[in-house]
Amino acid sequence: MTTSQTSARPGGADPGAHDGGEAPGFWQRIPGFGRPTARFVHRWAIALLISNVGIVATGGAVRVTASGLGCPTWPRCTDESFVPHGELGIHGAIEFGNRLLTWVLIVIAIAAWVAVLRYANSTRSDKWLVTLIALGIPLQGVIGGITVLTDLNPWVVALHFLLSMILVSAATVLVYRMRPYPTPSEPAAEAEIPAAAIRRLGVYLAWLIYLVTWVTIYLGTVVTGSGPHAGDADVPRNGLDPDNATQLHADAVFVLVGLEIAALVYARVFARPQQRSAIVFALLILLQGLIGFVQFFTGLPIALVIAHMFGSALLLIGATWQVLVATETDRSRVDA
Repeated sequence: MTTSQTSARPGGADPGAHDGGEAPGFWQRIPGFGRPTARFVHRWAIALLISNVGIVATGGAVRVTASGLGCPTWPRCTDESFVPHGELGIHGAIEFGNRLLTWVLIVIAIAAWVAVLRYANSTRSDKWLVTLIALGIPLQGVIGGITVLTDLNPWVVALHFLLSMILVSAATVLVYRMRPYPTPSEPAAEAEIPAAAIRRLGVYLAWLIYLVTWVTIYLGTVVTGSGPHAGDADVPRNGLDPDNATQLHADAVFVLVGLEIAALVYARVFARPQQRSAIVFALLILLQGLIGFVQFFTGLPIALVIAHMFGSALLLIGATWQVLVATETDRSRVDA
């Protein structure tokens, strides 16, 4: 994950600058894509992020409704057809609907890719990032197919979910990099304190929180792989004790909470630009923890399980954003 970018994009004279000498062609006939503005590109980046989060939630719905094998094979839904037939019932419709949403995500990814590549102020890193995200989506579809072909092996299902989360984090970076507004400015009082050491502490804290967030999310997949929501009533679990897996996941959450308290104190005491992102992330942890606590003691109801998966994506967005703010403000001072 990288945050380096030209200062001209968020703070330059014209955030909507574009190439002016290109001859009329295909993209000039499509509104917005002929000469993309900063806001236009940013909106497509946001759409790409939202759609990646959405596919996480719909994938959770497939699992908790036991529809993971609603289409029993891949890439077809059945051996004879790409679409489900009546005998597959509601489970076939749910699984097939999730597969169709992948094509919507692909369309959005292509639009975002074209917008970023045609935007005059895009850096090489921006173009590589959006290209990798776009390529990751069909790869995710292939891994989804493998989960079906392996009868929802819990470890493959976990890999499928984790790749979705990687795409969520990468799309968050793209949204941050393409934003058409300035970066948070350093406070004037910064010059009165040991700036380099203080900035580095913030960067280390942000990265540590990001890494522990990933550990927490991974352990969440282990808990799911040991619990009742396997995606189908007849597929095996990972063989781990659900109570022990849940306790390990909770321990990681406690570590994450402690680190975020430290980040809040740090940002407040030293008046750092990441105060807002630290507060938002702390609120996300509280909300996610509350959902996890309630779902555990209420027998894992479907709605709360889906909400918890959705919350995991939001939590990773928050952790990613903290790293981006911390590292960019640190880099901007070094480059000044």
